[in-house]
Amino acid sequence: MEFNFDRQPAYRTEKGAMFCGNSLELMAKMPDNSIDLVMTSPPFALLRKKEYGNEDQHEYVDWLIEFGKMVFKKLKPEGSFVLDLGGAYQKGVPTRSLYQFRVLLRFCDEIGFYLAEEFYWYNPSKLPSPIEWVNKRKIRAKDSVNTVWWFSKTEWPKADVSKVLTEYSERMKKLLKAPDEFYSPAKRPSGHDIGTGFGKDNGGAIPSNLLQISNSESNGTYLSGCKMLGIKGHPARFPAKLPEFFIKMLTEPGDIVVDIFGGSNTTGSVAENLERKWISFDLDINYVAASALRFTASKSDDEIRQIHSNILEKKMVYIEGAKSESN
Repeated sequence: MEFNFDRQPAYRTEKGAMFCGNSLELMAKMPDNSIDLVMTSPPFALLRKKEYGNEDQHEYVDWLIEFGKMVFKKLKPEGSFVLDLGGAYQKGVPTRSLYQFRVLLRFCDEIGFYLAEEFYWYNPSKLPSPIEWVNKRKIRAKDSVNTVWWFSKTEWPKADVSKVLTEYSERMKKLLKAPDEFYSPAKRPSGHDIGTGFGKDNGGAIPSNLLQISNSESNGTYLSGCKMLGIKGHPARFPAKLPEFFIKMLTEPGDIVVDIFGGSNTTGSVAENLERKWISFDLDINYVAASALRFTASKSDDEIRQIHSNILEKKMVYIEGAKSESN
């Protein structure tokens, strides 16, 4: 994986590299049709400015469209673009913004993406929000679901759902042990023909497009490293299991995974664990330096301090023997 960027990465590992810079400018230097998967969570279109830099709702869709155009050019024909977007309210009133749906329509209508499938990430540990409508006035339920759009360049992107099977339910486990006791092959009222193959053990159940994943990280290399260094972690991290699901389903070992809004580099960390090549970009050198902590599980505190300091001083770091922990 050799790309001719105009700068050294902030740090690299055996499998990938993290760059500090504008991902639009850096991606422009990558060959067209060269990436297998872009997995990212951009700053959301929130009403109040956040420390990690979000755009105003009215400008957000136009802003994100430019990234979509660039991703479309750089993806391989069978590649995918997975975009995690949180919801938002209109300013001053308890009605929802439609920005993530405008993103969906414009990505498909203007850029040429296909919607391979829509997913919904349900975070049961998400705090009640917005406070005004949920906690104070109690006129709205808490917002706990993000939309996750799976875009593709063709109607037939590379995908294998058998790589992300879920555990069978207890009832299904009993059925598999003694299928004759639970059902008989027949045509159901719905029209489905349930044959003897229904009782076959396929190693797990097909997952649904509702992904229930808590985002309640409380320990691990990243946060413990931040605490040791006395720095703040990125305030908008997604859990490792979210990119893990899509990386497993949409890529193979050796494929190239890119995160254009790298943040704390959860995507790169998961890709490293799964033997994928990866590249991440982020504008903020402080977030970039802290993200290196995800690859320092085998390092001493002094080594971690040196890695972090060198990145802040813009000395390219190779994290030799990087051990990635996806927390």
